[in-house]
Amino acid sequence: MTLARPFRLLYVQVLLGMGLGMTVGHFWPQAGASLKPLSDAFVALVRMMIAPIVFCTIVTGITSLASGSKIGRTILKALALFYFLTIVALVLGLASAFALHPGAGLHIDAHHLDATVLAQYSTRSQSHGFVEFALHVIPETLVGAFEKGEVLPVLLLALLFGFALNANQSAGRRVQEFIDGIAHVLFRILAMIMRLAPVGAFGAMAFTVGRFGIRSIGSLGMLMVAFYAACLLFIVCVLGPLARLHGFSLWRLLRYIREELVIVLATSSTEPVLPRLIVKLEALGCDKGIVGLVLPAGYSFNLDGTAIYLTLASMFIAQACDVHLSGGQIATMLAVMLLTSKGAAGVTGSGLVALVATLAVIPDLPLAGVALLVGIDRFMSEARALTSVISNACAVIFVSMWERSCDRVRLKNALSLAHEPEDEDAFDQPADLTG
Repeated sequence: MTLARPFRLLYVQVLLGMGLGMTVGHFWPQAGASLKPLSDAFVALVRMMIAPIVFCTIVTGITSLASGSKIGRTILKALALFYFLTIVALVLGLASAFALHPGAGLHIDAHHLDATVLAQYSTRSQSHGFVEFALHVIPETLVGAFEKGEVLPVLLLALLFGFALNANQSAGRRVQEFIDGIAHVLFRILAMIMRLAPVGAFGAMAFTVGRFGIRSIGSLGMLMVAFYAACLLFIVCVLGPLARLHGFSLWRLLRYIREELVIVLATSSTEPVLPRLIVKLEALGCDKGIVGLVLPAGYSFNLDGTAIYLTLASMFIAQACDVHLSGGQIATMLAVMLLTSKGAAGVTGSGLVALVATLAVIPDLPLAGVALLVGIDRFMSEARALTSVISNACAVIFVSMWERSCDRVRLKNALSLAHEPEDEDAFDQPADLTG
């Protein structure tokens, strides 16, 4: 009985699924490559739940915060933190490129690169000007906010809905009770879907190994080393000291959310763990209103893994194609990346989309150079997703503490027990949404 208990834990099941998937992909590559629909189906099922769960969580959070000034203050503090972390991530990626020179010595003629592989990414990269970005946040219809499953339109609708409920206390109370009931049902459905995570991990790893294999890394291995090193430095040397400054251990937080991190590693996507992170961060003692506002916003505004990737990949293309960038050109590139790094979906391929959008407005770098990265992008998407999800979890705790809305005793107790096995059945029940 004691031997069987670890296998009840979700992250153990996901790790086993990953191991089995890598085995199938290595020995039967064609069969492994055909298993991608398993991963796609799992991610799609979770993505189906994100919009309604985020809506219910944010509406409940706003009604619990009540004060409009506190809501505005929370959003402003969160955005300031997001941009600070993004700037640090961009500079760190740039420093890694200058320190390791991953593209030096390749001497690639950009005119000889096959740019046709960029078609799917070019069509997905839209203009990222402020006006276009702001208009994109506004859904065409009320239901349209849920139709595409994008977080920012749902966030806007939930904010308006929450403010309206606060303005009408009598009717708002009945509507709030209805939303609470819907939220409990949604979390129950999510718990059922999450039991399929090992199957999704199996399909994702079988496809990755079967389709690309280790040989696809080839001469681009130095770029991967530089990228993983930069992400690790950001987590250890930036998030670690910030966590210590706020009185908690980053290592213990990582152990606390280890199941979510394993799922992100297996699927190369941050989306499947958004609802679970909401539950876990509330369980840490963070105010549900802060969690409901900061975490969904961070999924669009705080993609630090993507930020590191953008500067490092851009400098790699410049070095590989023997393009010299002046200080002014690099500064312009960083300014553009502050916009293109925002709003990218937390799924596989979003890094390349953001990179194409960046290079499209920087004439000094050849857009065709992105073709060099297509083959290994899958192997770097895991680090992008892991870095971003860890950063967002920390950001929620930071902002909660700034707003004096974090139970520090509860936080300390929860993290001190993070090394103990968790009962997966605990996630069949959502966090208290009723206050």
